[in-house]
Amino acid sequence: MANDNNIYLVAKFNFKVTWQEANIDIVCSEVSGLNITQEPIEYRDGKSPNFFPMKRPGLKKFDDVVLKKAIFEEDEDFYTWFETVYNREEGYRDDITIELYNENEEMIVQWVVHNAWVTKFETPDMNSLANEAAIESITLACEEITCGFAGNEAAAGGEEGGE
Repeated sequence: MANDNNIYLVAKFNFKVTWQEANIDIVCSEVSGLNITQEPIEYRDGKSPNFFPMKRPGLKKFDDVVLKKAIFEEDEDFYTWFETVYNREEGYRDDITIELYNENEEMIVQWVVHNAWVTKFETPDMNSLANEAAIESITLACEEITCGFAGNEAAAGGEEGGE
């Protein structure tokens, strides 16, 4: 919870995306899909006096993550990763780290997308009248997303994903 001494909100435009295996920063313009859902397990036995089921936490589900970036000359990172998955080459899964920074360049939140691999590679649409950057995107399936806030162990890289 926010308190009166800490009411300055963090903007969402100052972030960094890193491929962990290669230790490469990806210059992305947009990241979406960092969503986690806790599915409920519902159960009711026939003798229950309640006319409703009990609910308990069940499996977690993680949305696909989408990374978007401008196309630069001699920058084939997204397509190369897609080809690695397509050819089932060793190392086609990787962890992706997304860090959100405040205006003082201090990391506030860190998400780690564990065992991610490319399920979709999208090229930009072409338009002879467009006055904008050519944006490509990849969609990543993953096995887990962890989240940590500055000051706790997960944000400092201390929490590992499930194997």
